[in-house]
Amino acid sequence: MAENVSDFFWKRLHEWGVRCVFGYPGDGINGLLGGLQRLGEDKIRFVQVRHEEMAAFMASAYAKFTGELGVCIATSGPGASHLITGLYDARLDHMPVLAIAGQQARTAVGGHYQQELDLVSLFKDVAGAFVYQASMPAQVRHLIDRAVRIAVGERRVTALVMPNDLQEDEYTPPPRKHGTVHSGVGYAEPKVVPYEVHLRRAADVLNAGKRVAILVGAGALGATDEVISVAERLNAGVAKALLGKAVVPDDLPWVTGSIGLLGTKPSWEMMTDCDTLLMIGSGFPYSEFLPKEGGARGVQIDIDPGMLSVRYPMEVNLVGDSAETLRALLPMLQQKDDHGWRQQIEKNVAAWWKDLEARAHVDAKPVNPQRVTWELSPRLPERAIITSDSGSCANWYARDLKIRRGMMCSLSGGLASMGAAVPYAIAAKIGHPDRPVIALVGDGAMQMNNMAELITVSKYWREWSDPRWVVCVFNNQDLNQVTWEQRVINGNPKFSATQQIPNVPYHRFAELIGLRGIYVDTPDSLGAAWQEALASDRPVVLEVKTDPEVPPLPPHITLDQARKFTSMLAKGDPDEGNMMLGTAKEVLASMLPDRR
Repeated sequence: MAENVSDFFWKRLHEWGVRCVFGYPGDGINGLLGGLQRLGEDKIRFVQVRHEEMAAFMASAYAKFTGELGVCIATSGPGASHLITGLYDARLDHMPVLAIAGQQARTAVGGHYQQELDLVSLFKDVAGAFVYQASMPAQVRHLIDRAVRIAVGERRVTALVMPNDLQEDEYTPPPRKHGTVHSGVGYAEPKVVPYEVHLRRAADVLNAGKRVAILVGAGALGATDEVISVAERLNAGVAKALLGKAVVPDDLPWVTGSIGLLGTKPSWEMMTDCDTLLMIGSGFPYSEFLPKEGGARGVQIDIDPGMLSVRYPMEVNLVGDSAETLRALLPMLQQKDDHGWRQQIEKNVAAWWKDLEARAHVDAKPVNPQRVTWELSPRLPERAIITSDSGSCANWYARDLKIRRGMMCSLSGGLASMGAAVPYAIAAKIGHPDRPVIALVGDGAMQMNNMAELITVSKYWREWSDPRWVVCVFNNQDLNQVTWEQRVINGNPKFSATQQIPNVPYHRFAELIGLRGIYVDTPDSLGAAWQEALASDRPVVLEVKTDPEVPPLPPHITLDQARKFTSMLAKGDPDEGNMMLGTAKEVLASMLPDRR
């Protein structure tokens, strides 16, 4: 029997090292699915999701947690359009992802046919590095090769559109004649290091600094030892962008933690007082949390030249791999003898952890959401993978969890999309079935799309060598991050019509589909609940009834924010009494950390 295009398609992807594809079936890709079936699940595994958007999120997360190409597939029309949000997550976080979409028959395209969309135009922004619709069997080889090589080499999203009739055609390789392309498989990652003259310029700036601050992001995840060595040489403190949370462990006394709206006070203080900034592999977006322009000299290292000097005007911009560049730079750096700057950072960090403990133990109605992550932190298993959704739960993920060596963690960074935590956690488990995985999710994201993906967990969990998979739901019946943004940023009271959401028994839903459900509505039960969840023989939904009036205070409150908060109070807020009490408790806990 002759090989058809679909058979060749998957064999070629297998040659490229693809072993997993996330997707949902449909008649626009039936030919491709038949080819995948004939290839065999022992070669490329199909992970069936509940919605195509979740497939794209999983492909993005799979790339993050494995370092491999993430692949997702969807049918024509609505299936393809559903992929877009998850693909933008990969695009904005610089993840290599290949999207495969079906299309109507070539004879129907252009005829306003059912489920016919202009998919090349649809994908053009998110997959602008490479998106093509195949039209001939002999074209498929080089389309696959280029899509994969560009995705992996440039850390971009690429897309292939496959008409359904082409999928069933007999595959013929390109003939040896003019007007054909003969491509091959393979990509060797280069060693990217700046020239010595530029490294010395960077070293001169860093050696001259007396108060050096380091900011790391996802681009430094493979450079833990190098970042630590440079920080020790410069007596610097290290702040972490959200996507760089696992770059350096939080048990180092000079690690100030997260930065920005979800950041810490020590990070704010370090950036305010430093005279030199070294930024490594980070696209952290909020310039107002970096030193004032002209207040510090700057050096930046990034593999992508397009990300250099866009957040802060750097004096030296180095294009290079973080680990390789830091290793080359380290011998040029002088050991700083003055320990005063480092000692002040360590003092601020120690005080901050005490503040966080006090805040986590402030009474709430019924459970303080900070207490949830505070109790989890010392109970995190070795090699755990932690994911977080966007929203107020991301504040507690960013500040309260102490990440140790060997752990991984991530969330939707550049896109900051709701609904990513559970598909991220599933992809983490698909990539690392032997590691415990924990997802932190707000009730808004659970209702939006994450509850359905618990069914995906129920379908696959028995295949995991380690069954520990826990999703913790912060149930406060409020779209809480936006509620507080309305109050503090816009000066408006909570708009109940947009912010209040129904109370759903998430733990009971878990039990209905064969998972374990745990419900907590008292703070003193949290520790035991986490222990039970992390010792379970099956995946767990841990639902905690949390107080929406515990404010996710930023590390620095501006005068404008204070004015708007005050003006909001004058307008009247439906939860004014509880809100004011919660805010007062939080502020007092920071001022008097030893008094609860």
